[in-house]
Amino acid sequence: MAAPKRVPLPAILIANTFLEGEVVFRATGRWTPDPAEALVAHDEAAADALEREAAEGFARNEVVDAYLVDVTIDPAGVPVPRHFRERFKTLGPSVRPDLGKQAEFRRS
Repeated sequence: MAAPKRVPLPAILIANTFLEGEVVFRATGRWTPDPAEALVAHDEAAADALEREAAEGFARNEVVDAYLVDVTIDPAGVPVPRHFRERFKTLGPSVRPDLGKQAEFRRS
């Protein structure tokens, strides 16, 4: 059986918190709701390390549904998911981004 296909790089790790279901991103040594703080994997070794952190976070009951998301880097250096579903997760669950739970992290 072939290995699962990995998303194109650069990529970040997105997940949901175990208890609340909040969208979080892997930052250095912690999970954060702010996508601007997400660690960005620019090579396969960094992507492998993020996937190990996803497995460890799941084993510690911190997060569920963790996966790599391919991103572009905006002019401010913030990773922006390329696909709508993940982009929407960075904005919050509202059709009004100014009211979404991540509204405090809006950069523009």
